[in-house]
Amino acid sequence: MRQSIKEYIAQNSELQQFIREQPQWYRQLSRNPNQLEAFEIASLHYYKKTIPDHVQKFSNGVQMASMMVSMFQAMNAQS
Repeated sequence: MRQSIKEYIAQNSELQQFIREQPQWYRQLSRNPNQLEAFEIASLHYYKKTIPDHVQKFSNGVQMASMMVSMFQAMNAQS
């Protein structure tokens, strides 16, 4: 693997952990260093840090809060 790519990965602990957990990327980057962007995108998907993942997490939080409010309203209506 190129030294510049090793240094780039070493600067980001999340990318270091990802390449340890997914060693096929080490081979792919050694053979084709131009896939660095694909490597970073795969890391974002793996750690669920893409925009759709953030939206889904937010949506789940709002849904949970809505359910809690409904439960409290039902409890107050029974009293």
